[in-house]
Amino acid sequence: MKQLTLDIGLARAPSLASFLAGPNEAAWKHLQLWAGNPTRSPVPTYLWGPSGSGKTHLLKAVEESLREQGASAGWLDPAMVEPPGFDERWAVVLMDDVHLYSAVQQHAAFSWFVQAQALQRGVLAAGLLPPAHLKLREDLRTRLGWGHVFQLHVLSEPERRSVLRQAADARGVFLSDEVMDFILHRFSRDLGSLMQLLDHLDAYALQAQRAITIPLIKAMLEDE
Repeated sequence: MKQLTLDIGLARAPSLASFLAGPNEAAWKHLQLWAGNPTRSPVPTYLWGPSGSGKTHLLKAVEESLREQGASAGWLDPAMVEPPGFDERWAVVLMDDVHLYSAVQQHAAFSWFVQAQALQRGVLAAGLLPPAHLKLREDLRTRLGWGHVFQLHVLSEPERRSVLRQAADARGVFLSDEVMDFILHRFSRDLGSLMQLLDHLDAYALQAQRAITIPLIKAMLEDE
């Protein structure tokens, strides 16, 4: 059965508080401390794991946490064809999907890494593979691997079902078993997307003054 990816432009920014850690608690706790004081240690952090395990959510959550503290961050991902030069105003450097970097992006990433380290700025990166398996230039690959490395795991369906149920109960939202099955089988496994879906469903149901049912979900998606 084909899964929908859910791209419905919801407003809530990713946050560390909204990350549902499950088996990824060690990485989550590390980043909570890290985001509170990213310059306390020059040792970089690297996250790796499959799609849907929360890598981008965590990087965006750290970026949002820093923004709330009045700090800025350098951001690099494969969509940035011509990365800017390093900015000394950045408190940290965030690098997403490093396994997809082009030669130009690898050059920029290495430059950012070196300058961030020289200025005692934090570096947080994420990719699909562990450092040893990254097909990147050697000087960048070894730097990504010499600090804290955490493997992230996708939550199992029972774990996602439990988390979704708890999140719905916390909002005072009732989700029938039929609705839960529909959501978990038709939408992305990414928990950030599922939580966004729940937020959107809650708001849509309140506006329509209807209970959350499968027809209501389909109607909401047709309205997007």
